[in-house]
Amino acid sequence: MSWGTTRVLGNRDAGRYLAGVLVSGFGTAAMLLVAGIWVKDLTGSSSLAGLVTLGIWGPTLVAPLIGVLADRFRRRPLLIALHLAMAALLPALLLVDSAAWVWLIFAVTVAYGVSFVLIDSAEAALVPTVIPGELLGDFNGLRTTVNEGMKLVAPLAGAGLFAAYGGHPVVLLDAATFALAAVLLTLIRVREEPPPPPEPWTRQLAEGLGHLRRHAALRHLVACTGATLLLTGINGAVAYAVVDDGLHRPPEFNGVLATVQGVGALVGGLAAGTLLRRLGDRRLTAAAVAALAAGLALRAVPALVPVAVGTLAVGFGVPLVLITVWTAVQRETPNALVGRVSATVNTLTFGPGTLAVLAGAGLLELVDHRVVLWVAAAGAALLAGGALRGGPRPGARIGPPTAQPAETAPAAAGPSAGPAGQG
Repeated sequence: MSWGTTRVLGNRDAGRYLAGVLVSGFGTAAMLLVAGIWVKDLTGSSSLAGLVTLGIWGPTLVAPLIGVLADRFRRRPLLIALHLAMAALLPALLLVDSAAWVWLIFAVTVAYGVSFVLIDSAEAALVPTVIPGELLGDFNGLRTTVNEGMKLVAPLAGAGLFAAYGGHPVVLLDAATFALAAVLLTLIRVREEPPPPPEPWTRQLAEGLGHLRRHAALRHLVACTGATLLLTGINGAVAYAVVDDGLHRPPEFNGVLATVQGVGALVGGLAAGTLLRRLGDRRLTAAAVAALAAGLALRAVPALVPVAVGTLAVGFGVPLVLITVWTAVQRETPNALVGRVSATVNTLTFGPGTLAVLAGAGLLELVDHRVVLWVAAAGAALLAGGALRGGPRPGARIGPPTAQPAETAPAAAGPSAGPAGQG
């Protein structure tokens, strides 16, 4: 365990935050799986079940508009209000008992998606006010590790609960995790400066976009991350073909590979802080994308061991790219702009991956899945070289000196933040 990880875990407020991530991550992972199963069970339609995902992730496409709100309020009170609002809204799903009520599931999942964007933006702005800059990578890595750990166990628990008792217990579980996250937020000690007087919405939006335009290295990292997630989306689109045509195993085997990928993400999250300090933003991004390239190539081999190793490499590399760009945004963006800038970055990075899933599915109708993976691996190899060579020279600052962190309460001497976690 690195000294950075030890310092983060040794701080009481950081521990409360990570506890919130663990609890709320469990509820989120369980609910997001069960929502699709629930729609499928009520309607028998796979297409409608798939639309649940669109409802959850669709608001990401307009995240810059939503993220402006995170810079108009103090972030911790806003987070508490958002968590309590979701805890109050979710029980509306207890009314769902037939296909006639499926519309309510979609309405709540859209609200879920909006809350994802706003909570992520507010948290991105809150964390750097209380976490020392040299520990941001460790903190973001630990948060990723906790979230990925919950993804390994919560979907199985949610599916089991749904199979035994239906969707209502999962709804109550998720609402409880939102409420608990709100309680943990109230226990964390941070003193925030009042936000500046609100400006016109369009001007605030333009300021967030302008920050990315003016800062070449940050813009370069965002572009590399968007391209990485595009390639990751293509990999996800051919996942069933890898298992069926490549390994000649049933579709359920994807669950095994998902666990392998999750293990890779856990390792990457724990190593992120140390690797960021040793390699820096660009070299770590290049190394992580190179791991993705190797993983994609190995997943094209029609044998279990190469596919498993490749899946592990994909799971290791992709979170490192995300942690690097999140940390760079938090470290190099003035705090008054972090909410809207992080929301814009989410749109620019996750948007390509969403489109790539559709493109990858279409390509499978034309070419063998191995060709798709080989082309994606070649693209990742080129991207790794571009990540290393592009942007300003090594050592150049990403942007102007950031705003000084808001004063914290005397007892909160180390890392702290509110529980992230969508319920």
